[in-house]
Amino acid sequence: MLEEIKALDKQYYMNTFGERLPVCFTSGQGMRLKADDGREFYDFLGGIAVNALGHGHPKFKSALKAQIDKVIHTSSLYYIENQAKLAKRIVDATCADKVFFANSGAEANEGAMKLAKIYFYKQGLDKYEIITLDKSFHGRTLATVAATGQEKYQKPYYPLLPGVKQIEPNSIDAVKAAVTDKTAAVMIELIQGESGVRPMDKEYVSELRRICDEHNILLIFDEVQTGMGRTGKLFAYEHYGIEPDIFTSAKALGGGVPIGAVCAKDKIASAFEPGDHGTTFGGNPLSTAAGLAVFDIFEEEQLVENAAKMGALFKEKLSELMEKYPEKIKEVRGEGLLIGIQLEDTIAKAASMLLFDDGILVSLCAGNTIRIAPPLIITKNDVLLFISELETVLKKL
Repeated sequence: MLEEIKALDKQYYMNTFGERLPVCFTSGQGMRLKADDGREFYDFLGGIAVNALGHGHPKFKSALKAQIDKVIHTSSLYYIENQAKLAKRIVDATCADKVFFANSGAEANEGAMKLAKIYFYKQGLDKYEIITLDKSFHGRTLATVAATGQEKYQKPYYPLLPGVKQIEPNSIDAVKAAVTDKTAAVMIELIQGESGVRPMDKEYVSELRRICDEHNILLIFDEVQTGMGRTGKLFAYEHYGIEPDIFTSAKALGGGVPIGAVCAKDKIASAFEPGDHGTTFGGNPLSTAAGLAVFDIFEEEQLVENAAKMGALFKEKLSELMEKYPEKIKEVRGEGLLIGIQLEDTIAKAASMLLFDDGILVSLCAGNTIRIAPPLIITKNDVLLFISELETVLKKL
């Protein structure tokens, strides 16, 4: 079956992903996925931080099936009950006052950029520049590619959106040098996932907030990957003790159903007036039913708290491994259940492939860092299993 699928993919699908890992999953339950040939894998990547509830969660499936029996899509020409209720859940749980739903993280980030620009436009101010960070990743649309601080993603699409520039992460001097009277916003990931799970320093984020306030600049946090419990808090900004003007969410918000959200303070959100922004699919009855179910299950099963607890256990056990294999494990970074394990450059790719061969799903970032972002339902036994498998791999290299 796999060879047939690969042949169809090669003939009919645009080759944007190259040669994928040789597996096709057909079912899943909890932390496990089953392939078409019967092989079982443990999912320590969670669909790249998406499947927060794991696979086949009975309450999640029940909520989706119930909504499908009612209505899937109506459009934003009409009021949508689930949309309004999910917006309230997000506002009640965060620093945001208003929410707009999109279909993905890239759409949410682009919406945040549009909101920042129109906020100043409506005041008659010529502020349109957006500062982001080197090694960042904000999405694949043209605007979010311009915001993404990696030349390999940008170069084929020059000229990019003007007024967007990247600076060195964790450097206040770089921020001060980049700010002008035309700066509208600074947009950052509190933990850069794509570049190897690299957190921002608390002092840096605090000073960044102060500078933005001083210069009338909006502070945007891209919480597409770090949000929805991933770091042991509902959103990562809670670790820093400050609030953004705008933040975005996606990935785990829908538990696998595509949804994104632009979340903002009322003062900023009010810049969007009828006709200024819109969407056909965003926040439809099905995707927002998924979001509501995710919130319900998070609360019932205390999954955010579990992410903090299991993340601490991961860090403890990985630190022990690092002491044991200092020549192979160079650094362990991250927060909660978003963890990067930086390996010695020459063994990193081989290690990720050996883990795959042993039925362990992870991703390799920045060429040398194994990223894990497992479902928040993970247990102590799952953590110990991963540690054991990683040690087995390290012994072979």
